[in-house]
Amino acid sequence: MPRLLEKLPPGRVLEFLHKIVDGICGRAYPRYQDYSNVWSLSEWMKVLEGTMTYFKTAVGKNISDEEAAQQIIELNSDYQEAITKCLKGRKEEIRNALVERVNAISSAQLQDFDWQLKIALSSDKISMLQMPLLNLDLDVRENGEIKPISIEMNKEELQNLINALEAANKVTFTDL
Repeated sequence: MPRLLEKLPPGRVLEFLHKIVDGICGRAYPRYQDYSNVWSLSEWMKVLEGTMTYFKTAVGKNISDEEAAQQIIELNSDYQEAITKCLKGRKEEIRNALVERVNAISSAQLQDFDWQLKIALSSDKISMLQMPLLNLDLDVRENGEIKPISIEMNKEELQNLINALEAANKVTFTDL
């Protein structure tokens, strides 16, 4: 975190930090116009980027309070206290925003599903069939719009789907 933050009067630092967190969480970032008497434009960019990076890293990497404090040890104690207070108070909010941002990378997300097991008694080629079929209905949200998708699978296709999902689940949990 740049020492440039110390150019901001101590009475305004907590408000500034909370505005940065608001920006991380999808609301409005602080405006340069409100701080142009404190920093030049290049200093502003460094302070903004450094502060955002600090909060995102501290929460995203789930570092301890002691480690987070060590990263800002070069700052005046008033500024350290304000940063720590803001981080502790808004940690969960920052975490949720980071998770949402990662989830939004994939444009399609499963919202709901339903399934039915049916027995196909005959087909156009075979008069007596008795083959189990699974109907899987998915509600997928893509770009804010929910799209229904229906899939019909036989026993082998269902087993392939289950195997693929189990493999994906193993990869997900072993990579964490």
